[in-house]
Amino acid sequence: MNDYLPNSEQEAREYGPRYRLAYVVISVTMLIFLARLWYLQIVNGAELRQFSEQNSIKETKIPAPRGIVYDRNREILVENLPGFEATISPQYVTNLEKAAEAVSKALNIPTQNIVTTVQRSKRMNGPFRPVRVKDNLSRDEIFSLEMIKLDHAGIDIKETVLRSYPLKDNGAQLLGYVSEISKKQLPVLNQKLAGKFKFQQGDIIGKSGLEEYLDLWMRGKDGISVMQVDARGREAVTELNLLGSIAGLQEAVPGHNVVLTIDKDVQEAAYNALNGQGKIGAAVALKSNGEVLAWVSSPSFDPNSFSAGIPANVWSKLINDPDKPLRNKVIQDTHSPGSTFKPLIAVAALAEKEITSATLIHCPGQFRFAGRPYHDSHREGHGYLAVKNAIERSSNVFFYKMGIALGIDKMHSYCNALGVGQKTGIDLNRENSGLMPSSQWKKEQIGEEWQPGENLSSAIGQGFVLTTPLQMALAYNAIGTNGKVYKPFVVRQVLTPDNKVVKEFGPTLVRDLGDPNSPVHVQKEIFETVKEGLRLVVNGERGTARAQKLPYVEIAGKTGTAQVMSFSADQIYAKCDQRPKHQRHHGWFIGYAPADYPEIAFGILAEHACSGAGGAAPIAKAIVSAYYEKYHAATIKRELEKRANKRAAPKKELEIEPERIEGE
Repeated sequence: MNDYLPNSEQEAREYGPRYRLAYVVISVTMLIFLARLWYLQIVNGAELRQFSEQNSIKETKIPAPRGIVYDRNREILVENLPGFEATISPQYVTNLEKAAEAVSKALNIPTQNIVTTVQRSKRMNGPFRPVRVKDNLSRDEIFSLEMIKLDHAGIDIKETVLRSYPLKDNGAQLLGYVSEISKKQLPVLNQKLAGKFKFQQGDIIGKSGLEEYLDLWMRGKDGISVMQVDARGREAVTELNLLGSIAGLQEAVPGHNVVLTIDKDVQEAAYNALNGQGKIGAAVALKSNGEVLAWVSSPSFDPNSFSAGIPANVWSKLINDPDKPLRNKVIQDTHSPGSTFKPLIAVAALAEKEITSATLIHCPGQFRFAGRPYHDSHREGHGYLAVKNAIERSSNVFFYKMGIALGIDKMHSYCNALGVGQKTGIDLNRENSGLMPSSQWKKEQIGEEWQPGENLSSAIGQGFVLTTPLQMALAYNAIGTNGKVYKPFVVRQVLTPDNKVVKEFGPTLVRDLGDPNSPVHVQKEIFETVKEGLRLVVNGERGTARAQKLPYVEIAGKTGTAQVMSFSADQIYAKCDQRPKHQRHHGWFIGYAPADYPEIAFGILAEHACSGAGGAAPIAKAIVSAYYEKYHAATIKRELEKRANKRAAPKKELEIEPERIEGE
């Protein structure tokens, strides 16, 4: 029987190796666990603790207030207003359809629109980013959402900053608008600004005008706020304070403020005269050193609608409007300048000694060249004219002959030097350069030689010549200042949020044609001759804009009528206002005041207005009047008193004479 019972020593010897192996396995396993615990607790303990705590903490971006925009007298043009927006956080929503249905009733938004918006954001940005459902909430909407939040997780109301434009559609193309960065813009801007700034989806950026051009100055730096939340994403109050250990919290830093050269009163006068009258076109006014005083493009739009999230139907209406309200017509749309181009040709003809100030040119009602008739604006013609009178009466035939005498390349040389056909360098994006043709340009771009007959149409601002109101205003300003071509500017100062000057901008003289060392030199006497012609346009007995004469200051300028299409000989003198709108001529008026040396210059384009005298010149008169009433009230009073005394003088003599006779 003992043969079948194991010996204890023998048994221990048999199982010893197995026990030792088990001890080793257990020991190694314990060491692995201890090493892992040491790694998690000691090496990565702080990081993991923060990650754990952030599972119960909700971070919210605090949008930085954009900089305020002031006019030259520190009156507000663009500001910020407090607002509230409704958001939905997908990570906390248990039933999106039911939550969207509740929000739909509170905010009067279709349920499906909310669902689609949230699902799209969830696909693009993940489930953790709150989705903005509606901006600029009213008090009633806020109250309704507060009630809904009790029953539906993930719905929240956030305080935000709304961009506000007190002038509404006045100057909208200049000031621009802001909106959320698009998916396409995000990688483009981040690559362009790598190392300087990084945008994120949902950021509000400047989309046009000065808002876009000065975006990095005005946008500021967003802040971050945090709160403890429960499993439903709602704020939770607990004894455990998790916020104290969260690092990297920051307050929002406001953007830089900006002071413009714009004068709010002159701006409003220009707007009321152009946009307020329902006209289509553009108006720009600037001081003789290039400071922009007013900038209007019509029709316009209300940039406030973009700040609060523009409805689809409003956006569709804007982009499909044939009159293009989103375009900045002052610098983006180019047109033939018509007769406003004639003074530039007069400068070239005088400088090249093709004529003198005393030369008389025969100007009949029709001029034949190469077997083709070229008509004057007046069917009966003008007889013999000197250059100043040709400008005053706007004779086409006079300038047809100047075009033949000069040729396109000489016209190009002088007009290009005055700024036509090149960008002005204004502090805005998307400026169009226009076109001042030359024989070389036509050969390179069209592959054809320049034809002599094309000199005639170019000399009166038709044909290939294309320009903008800003270019023409600067060209006339150069004539008025005896050759000084300035770069226009609209930003005067950049300020810190507490209004300390960071950067300042001033006049930039691009070139001076009056300088004998200039590649294109024009003598002062030539400018004076042309200036006299421009003075007669408004103040002469036969000037085309004499109806716009002011009693206290002489305006100098030139009207222009630019055809938008060709007409047959029997239709050329037909009444413009009886044609369909798209066939009516554009009206121009370019000039400055005072007539002897400009203090303010302007460029006005009234599209489809049929004439410059009736469509554009009254706008210029309103601008100059507003400027003088604000800055030269004493001059107005003095000049009006002089005129009143002159009118009263004959009456006083008649009253005195009978008294003296009776006394004798």
